[in-house]
Amino acid sequence: MIPHEEAQARVLALVFPLAVETVPLREAAGRVLAEPVLAERDQPPFDASVMDGYAITAADHHAGAKLRVIGEAGAGHAHAGRLSPGEALRIFTGAPVPQGADAVVPQEDTSRNGTLVTLAHVDPASSYIRPRGGDFAVGTTLAAPRRLSPADLALIAAMNRPAVRVHRRPVVAIVATGDELVMPGETPRPDQIVSANSFALAAMIEAEGGIARILPLARDEFDALRTVLDLTAGADLIVTIGGASVGDHDLMSQRGEDLGLDLEFHRIALRPGKPLMAGRRGSVPLLGLPGNPASAMVCAALFLLPMLRAMQGHPDPLPRPRTARLARDIAGNGNRAHFMRARLEETGALPLLHPAESQDSSLIVVLSDSNALLFRPIGDPARKAGETVTWFPF
Repeated sequence: MIPHEEAQARVLALVFPLAVETVPLREAAGRVLAEPVLAERDQPPFDASVMDGYAITAADHHAGAKLRVIGEAGAGHAHAGRLSPGEALRIFTGAPVPQGADAVVPQEDTSRNGTLVTLAHVDPASSYIRPRGGDFAVGTTLAAPRRLSPADLALIAAMNRPAVRVHRRPVVAIVATGDELVMPGETPRPDQIVSANSFALAAMIEAEGGIARILPLARDEFDALRTVLDLTAGADLIVTIGGASVGDHDLMSQRGEDLGLDLEFHRIALRPGKPLMAGRRGSVPLLGLPGNPASAMVCAALFLLPMLRAMQGHPDPLPRPRTARLARDIAGNGNRAHFMRARLEETGALPLLHPAESQDSSLIVVLSDSNALLFRPIGDPARKAGETVTWFPF
């Protein structure tokens, strides 16, 4: 068995960033930016009023000034003339400030009688004007690579860039194996269970920017498994579920070479997830996940998602550790690293981590209740409630 850190390095070595493509901004959410985006205009593109009020010159910026209103400017409707001392321009939020104006006085600090406005109060510390380019200027760069957030899309749109260059989304073929499985909605025999892992993994893949293809269930028979594996043609990554242990019916591990698999490793020092395997089928990377739900999803978080990030050009694909306070005492750990399912409670500066009482890898209810993984290194001693521990989002 190899350490999970070595396994992470080896699965990442199997993949590489996919080709770059241009997509409309509307389709760019969550994609990984492959090339920097440069602003084509200033933002704001003019000196803009922060308030509804009156634009005035510096000479008139004092309480008691009585000014003649010469017109108005609204958002999208600039005033063409120039403002002179003794004059004011009615102006609205977001409107371009006219030439000659040095400040805007909010309307609540003025009184108006016909075309005459009196400044009742002025704030000498604020002009209430957003300067041209105060947000960003022509040539400002949004660096790559980065996963594009909603705020990033707003920035790119304001830069007047309608499309971006992003890495192609990886297509992931999911192959669940086992005679015991039926699809949701079918009627299982008394000795069968409903296939659940594929749907969880597909959701994880798509949340990470991939495209998931759930293939037909593969029975525990060599020709049936090979037929389903052949359906993975065109995928960028193959993910199998089950069949990776050492039993007589675990064909992925027992007859991997006959199935066209070139395995990089099989079995790691990890709980849950000891039977994990990885390699290639032809030129396509393959990740073989264990069949138990917790094992499959924990290994997906630790190995599959980093592979997807790397394929989309993410420079730091591995999950980042965080710290929390332990909510209860836990026993010492054994000879495999353990990622314990846990529930994170946000409390004060350091959150509280509640490890599930049962860590049986078959328990889906525990999996559903968990939003964190408590990391226990090999040989980690017993821990007391209140100690600081390491965890990963889940």
